[in-house]
Parts: sequence; C-alpha cells; structure tokens
Amino acid sequence: MKLLEEKQISAITVKEICELADINRSTFYAHYADQFDLLEQIEEELIEDMSMYLSTYNFEKDDEALQMTEKLIEYFASKQDECQTLLNENSDSSFQKKVMVVAHRFIMKNSMEVKHLDKDISEYLSSFIISGSIQVLKVWLNNGMDKPPKEMAELIINVVNKGIWGLR
Repeated sequence: MKLLEEKQISAITVKEICELADINRSTFYAHYADQFDLLEQIEEELIEDMSMYLSTYNFEKDDEALQMTEKLIEYFASKQDECQTLLNENSDSSFQKKVMVVAHRFIMKNSMEVKHLDKDISEYLSSFIISGSIQVLKVWLNNGMDKPPKEMAELIINVVNKGIWGLR
C-alpha cells in the first residue's frame, strides 16, 4: 500500500515489495504470482468484508439503510489508508469498479424492488447513487474524515431519498 501511494502498480516491482516488507522473493512467490496478484488479493479481502457489511442489513427500511451506510462508512474509515490509496485517481487498481459492482448488485436486489421501479430506470439510478456515494467517500477520506461516519451516512441517505433540494 505504501508503494501504491507513490506509484502505479505497473511501476512497482516484486523486488521493491520484498525490500519494503523485509521478506525474501521466494517467500513472496510462495503466496503470490506477482505484484498484481498481491493487489488483487488485497482488493478481494476488502470487497469480501464490504459485502459482509451489506448483507447483514435490510435495505427496505430507511433506518436500516442509514445504519448500513453508516457501518459501511465506518468500515472505510477503519481501512482509511487502504481505501484512500485504492480509490485514488492515480491508482490503476480495479477496486472502485469492484465496489461499484457489489453495491450495484445489492441495490438492484434490495432497494429497487421495494420501490417497484422499472429495471432500466433502476440501473440508471443505481449507477448514479453508487458513483456519487463513492465520490463523496473519496472527498471525505481525502479531507481526513473531517465529519463523523453517521453524519456522512445521513448526508448520502438524505440526498438519495430527498434529492439535493431536500437538504435545506
């Protein structure tokens, strides 16, 4: 993660990783095929954790949607360095796409069915909500998490439920 803060994964060598981690190359290769495999496993672990958070809440009720969003933001906060690095615009990681796929699947399965929206409309709304929420999280992480997770969750849920004009 430290190396990813400085440069793209394609510019990072296994030698650099081994030197920084103070391990032998043979130890590295016993666990990973290359630097891309290591990054993939880090991303998958974070995505799996995120999926567990999402699956424990029922998105049908507004208060549970708020709790789920707050817990997810708390998770991002607990993994601030990793998430901030993997969501960085300079990163060529696929983490953001993976987050979007998981969140999209969850929203399409849960919330859009409740609203009885047309599948095509649900696809557009889901993409809009997820992209906007990820951007909000990026800004929040880059601002040093200057607001509590609950306040950020309330902001996201209020914009989703009431629109930007409903925040007055």
